[in-house]
Amino acid sequence: MIKQSPHLTLEDARKIQAQLRAEIGPGLGERELDAVERRFGFRFSGDHRVFLSAGLPLGSPQWPDWRNGDPEDLAERLARPVEGVLFDVEHNGFWYPYWSPRPPEMSEALLVAKAELASVPQLVPVYGHRYLPGTAGEWGHPVLSVHQTDIIFYGADLADYVRHEFTGGASSLVAQATVDFWSYFVEGGPGTDVTAPTPYTPYAVDAREAVENLRMLALERLIGRRHHPEQLIEAGLSALLLDVETESLPLLAGLTRAEHAEAEGLFERVVDELGLARQLPTDDTDVPWESARWELVRWWLRLVVNGSLAAGPGGDVITYEGWGALARPEPLRPLVEKVDAYWAAVHRGAREQQDAVVAEAARLLDGPWPPAA
Repeated sequence: MIKQSPHLTLEDARKIQAQLRAEIGPGLGERELDAVERRFGFRFSGDHRVFLSAGLPLGSPQWPDWRNGDPEDLAERLARPVEGVLFDVEHNGFWYPYWSPRPPEMSEALLVAKAELASVPQLVPVYGHRYLPGTAGEWGHPVLSVHQTDIIFYGADLADYVRHEFTGGASSLVAQATVDFWSYFVEGGPGTDVTAPTPYTPYAVDAREAVENLRMLALERLIGRRHHPEQLIEAGLSALLLDVETESLPLLAGLTRAEHAEAEGLFERVVDELGLARQLPTDDTDVPWESARWELVRWWLRLVVNGSLAAGPGGDVITYEGWGALARPEPLRPLVEKVDAYWAAVHRGAREQQDAVVAEAARLLDGPWPPAA
């Protein structure tokens, strides 16, 4: 049985739902849940079942209405992940490496893919294109954001996802893949694991930018993002070469691979010695680390514009840590839409939308900050 965090209880689920900007209808009873599973031929995971038993979110077409929703719409939502994989098999050359060899004829390849996918655990819609694996009795699956074969983690488990997506609640939980086929896409296939360290290339050209880089890494740590030891060491080395001076900086910059475990502690000392710790924003609003997140969004936008962070992965990070965690601020909507368009273009074998993401990032940076609604 999958277990990453304590089992979701009815009481916990109701507390989470109370924070949603949605109408909450009566929860589904056991007979109703069983009837839904029989009608559509799938099984809810344990925590998904408890969540729907606590209450049924309504009022937005993004929430599937398992009680009174259009059966065709619900069936289409359930079929969408598999149809997305088949689309990429047909149009973008995708082939899962553990399937039998791909037949040369497309019609035969699609038949093989459909047969293989019939044995894959079904993904069940939670909200929009966010899905949970449907495995009866299992708990703690990560929530996946699914656009064809662009599949990324969007929450360490169901409770973590709801807190992050709708309330901006940060989490120290680390998402871990739990289902073999779907895990391929977040552990080696296409897509961005938005909970992983930010995949950027250092950009500093002077001491001021080197210190800013250290401060941004400190802000990322403040909101719960992780870093590879190499990132902290590289930031320290860059600062040292650009004549930033602190007692611990040479120690951080000089760490060998065998000494990587010391990187976090030395980084914290460097931040403190530079006085950056005293300058970090406080968590004093209803949105967790709101000021820190806005600063980070601006930094990530700069990285996208100057080419230090690729448009697609950078846009995914901004969508997850900015758009989602900041309760979907309207000024970021155009960027999020362009990121979605970029990934849709990638699935078609093109990347013509990358410039649109960069242009929107530049437009946001040219305006007031935080951007006005």
